[in-house]
Amino acid sequence: MRRHFTFSFVFLQLFVHALSASADGHESNRQLVVDTPGLVAFWDFANREPDGEHRFVAYVDADGTAGYPLDAANYVRDFWGEGRPATYSDFPQRAIGPFGQAIRIRAETDPNFRPFLFVPRSRLHDTRLDIKGQEQSVTVVVWAIRESGNHALAGIWHEGTDLKQSSTEHITKVEPGQRQYALFAGLNKAGSACGHVSENGGSSFQNKYALHKCNSLEQTPTVSAAASDVELARSWQCFAMTFDHSKSEITGWLNGVAGQRWMDNPKSNGLLSYAYNAYMQGHYHRQPGMQQGEDEDFPADQYYNPPEERPVAVEVIQEDGQQRVERRHYRYTKLRVTLERGPDGEYVETARDLVGLRLNPWWYPHGIFSPEDSNSGGPFTIGRVIHSSRSVGFTGWIGGVAVFDRALSKDELQQLADCGNPSIGGDDAADSQR
Repeated sequence: MRRHFTFSFVFLQLFVHALSASADGHESNRQLVVDTPGLVAFWDFANREPDGEHRFVAYVDADGTAGYPLDAANYVRDFWGEGRPATYSDFPQRAIGPFGQAIRIRAETDPNFRPFLFVPRSRLHDTRLDIKGQEQSVTVVVWAIRESGNHALAGIWHEGTDLKQSSTEHITKVEPGQRQYALFAGLNKAGSACGHVSENGGSSFQNKYALHKCNSLEQTPTVSAAASDVELARSWQCFAMTFDHSKSEITGWLNGVAGQRWMDNPKSNGLLSYAYNAYMQGHYHRQPGMQQGEDEDFPADQYYNPPEERPVAVEVIQEDGQQRVERRHYRYTKLRVTLERGPDGEYVETARDLVGLRLNPWWYPHGIFSPEDSNSGGPFTIGRVIHSSRSVGFTGWIGGVAVFDRALSKDELQQLADCGNPSIGGDDAADSQR
């Protein structure tokens, strides 16, 4: 009996110690985020309003001041008048993750139900969360586990409900795109950290979608919806995007690593063929006279011509004495350039083609869209964004969302990524299950 009692007492001590260590780890992770300069808002899904609806609230400074409470909504109901209202019960919680609590974005099977958490425009307009205008930078960080999907994680990214397609035939509330900045779970490269920024709230390069976006080199695997606590503890990923206005670059970061990602032959890629055309139209426009393939009606503000002052490398593909073909590698572009020898013996460029486009970082020479007033801007949403297609989007766990009003450095992002690493103290669930 005494032996059994001693064993139980020791087990209880170990259990209490594990809980205490876990709580200490979560608190140190939380403090690391709020102490990072430039913090605008940090939702850890443990901090709630003390009274009233007890909604999730964000830390907005290092002193622990709370702000930006999150509401729950079903955007299909708001814009199509279909489906039921969303509540906090539609976001199951679990005591896991780098900060001790996480919410789940489920794979909803009802096409009329697409819930998200959000800060209404009326509560964020012209506040620090409303990052917009010229010479403004931004960082969004989300600690998440991806079960499926490649769509939105968090940001101000109202894609609009004005696209003419089958899903909008019976829509009751039509609004144009009101995009500013957001972080996605990959989009065209599922599982990558995909940062999006818009200069006009709407589309890019005459496509119906916004196309100024980046993709981290690495991509996250998917995790089973039936994963155990041990598996979940080992599966946290730190998605991040930065827009550094001083460099005109949008960069995707996965677990603190950006990596270089290129798209070869963008002309043949569905969406990026529009960026290809924007590049070529800008090039044609700079040449004297009307060029073959030039569209004189192409809007000048949609040209896409990254700087090409000095090549990183030049490879001569062929040369016959009168003609030379080069492959030029610049920071953001790769070109196939044809040159002809002139009467003076000098080579002169006679043709070029864009054969490679850098996706990470992505060159972005604009500011961030500035809505005119609180009636024309979008909300800040977590888990999904408003859009015409009503797709399920990202599914999985979100354990924290942070926004900063500057572009964080590689070292800072690596520190934040370490919050989700159980070997560094991010989540002790794996140990507690042994």
